[in-house]
Amino acid sequence: MAKTRKWSQKVTEESDALDLEPDVFTLHDPHEIAASLKRSAEASRHRKSGPFRSAMSMLTFYINRAGEGLDARQRRILEQAKDELRVAFGKPRKA
Repeated sequence: MAKTRKWSQKVTEESDALDLEPDVFTLHDPHEIAASLKRSAEASRHRKSGPFRSAMSMLTFYINRAGEGLDARQRRILEQAKDELRVAFGKPRKA
């Protein structure tokens, strides 16, 4: 029996906005996650907004859609990746 895929998984894997590196959201280093998203966003020719906004949107989308299936440790790492992404793009950190 085929495993049912959620629409959010399809968006994450097949988004026209960004070509994500494999397993980027499972990495355990917030800096590596941010660097990967930055590379993907800057390389994309399909995005509809700037690279920073596209990368941050994809990260936020993943965090929100992973929901209860995301363990507390990985959620914390992904939240830290938001700060790392801001640093990578020279944006001020949120207070």
